[in-house]
Amino acid sequence: MKFENILEEIDGFGPFQFAMVVLLIVPRLVLPCHFLLNNFIAELPPHHCNISSLDDGGLFRNLTREQRLIVSIPVREDGEPESCKMFAEPHFQLLANSSNSTELPTVPCQSGWVYDNSAFTSTLATQWDLVCDKKSLNKMMSTIFFLGLMFGSVVTGYLSDKYGRKSILLASYITATVFGFASAFANSYIVFAVLRCLTGFGLTGISVISLVLCIEWVDIDHRSYISVISSLSWSLGNMLLAGFAFLVTDWQMLTVTVTAPLVFAILTWWWLPESARWLLANGKAKRAQFYISKCAKVNKRQSAKFKLETLSDIEILDKQDKSYTYLDLIKTPKMRKLTLLTGIVWYGVASTYYGISLNITGFGLNIYLTHFIFAAIEVPAKLVIFCCINVLGRRTCQAGTLILTGICLAINMVIPKGLWYIRAVVAILGKGFSEASFTVVFLYTTELYPTVIRQNAMGYSSVVARLGVTVAPLILLLEDVWTPLPQIIICAGAILCGLSPLLLPETLNARLPETIDDIEQPSPKG
Repeated sequence: MKFENILEEIDGFGPFQFAMVVLLIVPRLVLPCHFLLNNFIAELPPHHCNISSLDDGGLFRNLTREQRLIVSIPVREDGEPESCKMFAEPHFQLLANSSNSTELPTVPCQSGWVYDNSAFTSTLATQWDLVCDKKSLNKMMSTIFFLGLMFGSVVTGYLSDKYGRKSILLASYITATVFGFASAFANSYIVFAVLRCLTGFGLTGISVISLVLCIEWVDIDHRSYISVISSLSWSLGNMLLAGFAFLVTDWQMLTVTVTAPLVFAILTWWWLPESARWLLANGKAKRAQFYISKCAKVNKRQSAKFKLETLSDIEILDKQDKSYTYLDLIKTPKMRKLTLLTGIVWYGVASTYYGISLNITGFGLNIYLTHFIFAAIEVPAKLVIFCCINVLGRRTCQAGTLILTGICLAINMVIPKGLWYIRAVVAILGKGFSEASFTVVFLYTTELYPTVIRQNAMGYSSVVARLGVTVAPLILLLEDVWTPLPQIIICAGAILCGLSPLLLPETLNARLPETIDDIEQPSPKG
């Protein structure tokens, strides 16, 4: 007897599963708000040196603000004041002719900076003066956050396979909530960086565990529904972030705003079920019986009753006292192949998605509207891929979306820059394909790995993805070496990584594997 047979009896896609998805939507909305929070809290507003130190109480004081800037700060080629330089003393002759200001000697800003707060009341840059020679520290915050995510992927993947999905999910909720709120009140850059890293650590569990928990409770025919619904919650959260950032322009209050929904998630955690698959795979038949009976009751399948003896005989039991680790991903031949290929896919998907996202120019709109449009573009891509994965299969869609992303990049490299509207359309299509690829990879990976090590596998995949996220900005820096080089690398990576899914098995309408033996010695029926 397989667990899918139990799901058929208790209804594998009824009110019970729907309620679980609803309870997990709120915490999943928080994910993009934190993942992309740096776009707003680390925004670098226009700024120039504070010239108050040049006020000698004489002629300087009688000048207008514009005149003070002219005699105190050199002008860039674009006509704007220099951000990091000032004159050692006022040069009043520039009021008559400012064209020779670049030839005069300058010094670094002596009394700090003055910021344009019209768009943002405060950001990390204005809070700790992360400008000029400290500008890199502002950009580094994203890297620090993703390092927390990477480390969290390793830890939560292992712990949720060992101690269960539900308990580790609660720990993730609490960790992300505590450190998320704490980071908003950090009194130094270093403290903030540490707290953001720990926030990322907690959010990883929400990202990985919530999807796996849903899929393990859903029957074969509706696994794609769950995956796409979860993915759409990311896009919705991404769009909400634009609205939150527009309304809350202070970085501290914005951090509090995007963290607050996790308090609701903690309160609703008590209604979430543990994964019955995981319970049975770990010899906890009595607890599994409780949740299975509860599912049957909510789904109005009262006739479905399973005795402990029946549940204990389910064929998903391996060695009940065995503790699985990441080493089990490479101990056996087919698991090694599976681990290698999925790692290549995850790296390709992540590096391509973020490489495109960081390199697509806006539409000449403000930062909020641009962010909202790019988030909204993902929705139709996900709806289209939802139709395709149930017709063409997971393997074909995974390979196809990555390869098509690479083709879009290749086309854009040969389109003249003067045809900006065509380039924009192709770029948007490429981003849509890359987002569709991200949607498929979560579902496909979950279906490929067995229950006893599924969370370890998702943790490993998440680590590889974070590596791709980290590498993407570094690839874009190669533009200084040769302008087309970043696009060539991302394009080649998308196409090459897109070929690897063709070596993986198809999982459309297939039962979820429960043990490693199901991978190494699959039954004739799969």
